[in-house]
Amino acid sequence: MTENHQGNVPSRQRKRFPGISSRAYEHPADRSALVALRKLSGFDTAFKALSGLLPERSLRLLFLSDSVRVSDAQFSQLNDMLRDACYILDLEKVPSMYVTQDPKPNAMCIGMDEPIIVVTTGLVELLDEEEMRAVVGHEVGHALSGHAVYRTILLFLTNLALKIAWVPLGTVAITAIVTALREWFRKSELSADRAGLLVGQDVQASMRGLMKIAGGNHLHEMNVDAFLAQADEYEKAGDLRDSVLKILNVLPRSHPFTTVRAAELKKWSESRDHQRIMDGHYPRRSEDKDTSVTDAFRESAGHYADTVRTSKDPLMKLVGDIAGGAGDLAGDLGGRLRSRFAGQGNGQAGGQGAKEADGKTGDGQSEG
Repeated sequence: MTENHQGNVPSRQRKRFPGISSRAYEHPADRSALVALRKLSGFDTAFKALSGLLPERSLRLLFLSDSVRVSDAQFSQLNDMLRDACYILDLEKVPSMYVTQDPKPNAMCIGMDEPIIVVTTGLVELLDEEEMRAVVGHEVGHALSGHAVYRTILLFLTNLALKIAWVPLGTVAITAIVTALREWFRKSELSADRAGLLVGQDVQASMRGLMKIAGGNHLHEMNVDAFLAQADEYEKAGDLRDSVLKILNVLPRSHPFTTVRAAELKKWSESRDHQRIMDGHYPRRSEDKDTSVTDAFRESAGHYADTVRTSKDPLMKLVGDIAGGAGDLAGDLGGRLRSRFAGQGNGQAGGQGAKEADGKTGDGQSEG
């Protein structure tokens, strides 16, 4: 069941973002993919037609029967955080939330028709109130972006790939789709981290939460600056072999590495884009229908070009050097060709002029 958030206000004074579009906080790669998908005629209808095949009803019954549903009567503090998050991001219907017994700290937002949020006991026990608020905002961000639909499909296809592993061609096809969805979902996690920051409005709490997910409940033994330094070291350390290993390590994961998430979020928190949102300047949902796919892809391409240009990763630096070298070579060759053709053109023009002059002289002499 869902409920309306009207009448609920945050437990402490936080800025609210009426009518905010998920485009405001979406990672460029995530946004371009979603804009393209949403623009496809009948795309959502086609995917929702798969609901008979997807285990959504089964999942809902499973959580209802074997987990604790968050409400005013159960996990009331989590319930307040959930309503706060929906109020701040102006999500009209509050998704159902469940706490499920699992020592591994995790959370997810799934569902085809209506999103549901699931958090594990390991996560609830690990994080303090402000850290947990960022996580709840993260999941509400998934719901606002429409990520729950694609996350459900990813879960379904992952399970299906395991069941038909003995069918060579079938598993290859599904694995390709799952790999692509995982790459998108890793980018969607960066988007949702930003939503969590907009809800919690406490970057230190967001950083602490990510550190705890990586290193457990030993906050007195950890340091945010040192944790972020790990991300920098991870990016620039090693040689090309290490770059390839990084890619192989991340491929099976649904989430980016925690140090990378922390560094990305810290960078965004200090950006002009974040400040503009906090000042009340952001895209509205009412404008979503007018969103340009071309602009979204152009922004995504610009983001990746900037990433390659500024990356400290050996492979990305090589790509940038090759691209830059190719550009310089193309420019040099273009310049040489232009000069050569220009020279040939001038020579041909001069020769033709001389011939015409000679012809005229000869003609004059014969006539005289």
